Amino acid sequence: MNAYLDNAATTKLSQAAREAMLPMLDELYGNPSSLHSHGQAAARQLQHAREAIARCIGAQPREITFTAGGTEANNQAIISAARLGDKAGKKHIISTQIEHHAVLHCLEMLEKEQGFTLTLLSVDEETGIVRLTDFEAALRDDTCLVTIMMANNEIGSIQPVREIGEICRARGVTFHTDAVQAAGHIPVDVNALNVDMLSLSGHKFHGPKGVGALYCRRGVPLRPLLRGGAQERNRRAGTENMPAIVGMAAALVEEVAHLDETATRIANYRDQLIDGLLKIEKSQLNGCASNRLPGNVNLCFHGIEGEALLLLLDMQGIAASSGSACTSGSLDPSHVLLALGLPHEIAHGSLRLSLSRYTTQAEVDHALRVIPGVVARLREMSPMWEG
Repeated sequence: MNAYLDNAATTKLSQAAREAMLPMLDELYGNPSSLHSHGQAAARQLQHAREAIARCIGAQPREITFTAGGTEANNQAIISAARLGDKAGKKHIISTQIEHHAVLHCLEMLEKEQGFTLTLLSVDEETGIVRLTDFEAALRDDTCLVTIMMANNEIGSIQPVREIGEICRARGVTFHTDAVQAAGHIPVDVNALNVDMLSLSGHKFHGPKGVGALYCRRGVPLRPLLRGGAQERNRRAGTENMPAIVGMAAALVEEVAHLDETATRIANYRDQLIDGLLKIEKSQLNGCASNRLPGNVNLCFHGIEGEALLLLLDMQGIAASSGSACTSGSLDPSHVLLALGLPHEIAHGSLRLSLSRYTTQAEVDHALRVIPGVVARLREMSPMWEG
């Protein structure tokens, strides 16, 4: 029995995405910037994809810029807002301690190389959610950007983005949210959320890898990171990755169409996993028990190493994670779990199981059968475990 429970890292390509991509490889292979009929046929597909993505998040098509993924979208949004702030003499940025490294490393670059000042908000240790009082207290007259993720990639906690956006709009501060883990899994409407910029990534909702999109509200200047062409309304140079773009659009349309149904089903699986695994001695749930992504399970098991747990689970056919896939080569404990106040030795024993609409009851049952025994075996071998 195999169980793929690492969908926060990447998802299976949907049939809808695959079917949308094939014509772009076989027949509609023209460059959308070309004037001939082949190019214009591709250009129409590009516009259809842009319109589809926009509809899914409540945006206008001209507000969508296609990128190579969530990392690029995050970087472009942050750097654009920072440059705008710099011109106005404002160089203070607010974010959180639990952001994805695509955000944190970009912010660190601006701090070290461009002289920006950062405020990284702590989160509630029980829920992993930003306190609005802390956020409001951190705002300054020279704050030029707030960038706070919509839902955390490790612990699944959903942040109060709408409320943060309201405050930012009232203060005239640009607000960006990393919605990479949210889009296709919970409702995302840029107008209801009061965001100026929003990032998403195709492979997190059954689209292909290597493609993403950045929503930028009309009237907010967007600085190109890549130069050399007029593609994407002069916002991103380079020929568009047409197969990936149309595949991402098809995948998101399908996910949004079945959002409530899928969320209900996988939230039931999530709760089965949480309830069952919390029966293991000295286990604990990380993140908010209620306000979390429907497909996210994150627990720590005292007395074990997460890396060893993952290897033994893989031998039993279970694909999981101990944190973000982008830092899986690191031996350091998760910065997100440390931000929750967990000591290093406990944060090392984390397990993230993430579900999708392809997850089955059989996979959930297999995980519940296998994981307790693997934890017990590792504890028997561990000098850290005192029983």
